[in-house]
Formats: sequence, C-alpha cells, structure tokens
Amino acid sequence: MRVLLEAMSAQRQQWRHGYDLMKETGLLSGTLYPLLMRMTDQGLVEAEWHEPAQPGRPARHAYRLTAAGFALALGLAQGRGDLPSDGAFA
Repeated sequence: MRVLLEAMSAQRQQWRHGYDLMKETGLLSGTLYPLLMRMTDQGLVEAEWHEPAQPGRPARHAYRLTAAGFALALGLAQGRGDLPSDGAFA
C-alpha cells in the first residue's frame, strides 16, 4: 500500500488509471485492484468511470487520493502515521 500511496500522492489531483499505476508501482493487477477497492472503502481513494477518449473503447475506472488518503501518504513519508490496522495492509 505504501508504494501505491507514494505513486498517487505525487500527482494527487490527477485521475489515474489502474494500468498506469501498475506500470509505475510494479504491482500486479491481482494486488493493485483489491488495494484500490479497499482504499476506496476506507475513504482514502475516490473512483469514477471515465468515458473513452476514442469511440468504441470501453469506459475505464480512474482513481485519485482523497484528502484523507493524501494526509496518510504525507504522514507515512514523514515517518509519522501508520497504515490502517484492518490486517489487509500488514
């Protein structure tokens, strides 16, 4: 989760697609998407559907950090704060 928070906080106002996050973080889809779903449930990430840029392409989910997610990322980067303790991110 730390690497994902770090990647997303670098461009915190931009909507990011999962594929781009996979390339940047090196996380596999089976790890990345469950993390994004849990982080969304915890209010750390917001997600929305984006219409395709080209006709005939499917809509895609896009993700960005919420204020709470950015605060957590900032706290972790500064050595203060902990990951959520639900066991999912140990």
